[in-house]
Amino acid sequence: MKTVSLVMSATTISELNIAEVVARICNLNSGLEAFWSKNDGWAPEEAAKLLGAVRLDWQTSLSQCLYLWITPKALSLSDGELILAWTNLGSLIEGSIKLLLSVYLKDYLGDFEGAKNSGSLTNTGVPKSPDILSLQQLKIYCQKKKLLGEDGDTLVQLVQERRNAVHAFKHTDLGDLDEYHASVRGYLRLLRSINNRLPYPDDIYVPREI
Repeated sequence: MKTVSLVMSATTISELNIAEVVARICNLNSGLEAFWSKNDGWAPEEAAKLLGAVRLDWQTSLSQCLYLWITPKALSLSDGELILAWTNLGSLIEGSIKLLLSVYLKDYLGDFEGAKNSGSLTNTGVPKSPDILSLQQLKIYCQKKKLLGEDGDTLVQLVQERRNAVHAFKHTDLGDLDEYHASVRGYLRLLRSINNRLPYPDDIYVPREI
C-alpha cells in the first residue's frame, strides 16, 4: 500500500492558540471518520469490516467536546470538570491508537508475541481484536513495538494517570489546566503521526487539519 504524506501547515503546534489546536484535531478526526468508516474496499476485507463497525463518529464528537475545556469559563475548572477533561482526552487517544491497529489489522493479529507481552491474548491464545483493548494494553503494546515514539509513550502514560482519577476514591494528582492544554497539543502531534502512517489511495483522500 502507498502511504501518502500528511499535508500540514508550516505553523508549529506550540505557536497555535489552544482553540486552533482543537479545531485541527476536529478536522483530522472528522476526515479520518469520513474515509475509514467507508473506505470503499481500500482496506483489506477483515480490516474494512472492523472499521465499518466501530464508532469513528464518536471520535469526531469527542473532539468537539474538547471545546468545553478551553473556553474562558474553563480557566476555573472544578476538580470534577478537570477529571472529565482528562477522560475526554484519554478516550480520544485510545480511539486513535485503536484506529491505527485496526487499519493494519492483519499485521496486528499476526503478532502473537506482541499480544502476549501486552496481556491481550484471548483464552484461546489469539490476539484480542484492537477495538476491545484497554488503554493499558494499548500502551504496553505500543511501547514494546515502539509505535508512538518516546513523546507519544510519555503522553499516553500521563493522560492515563490523570484520567484514572475518574475511578478513584482517594486523592490522586489531577495536574492543572496548563498541563492539560499541553497534553491536548501533544494529542495533535500524535494524531498527525498516526494519520501520516495510514495508507491512502491518493493525496486527495488524506484528512487535512485546515
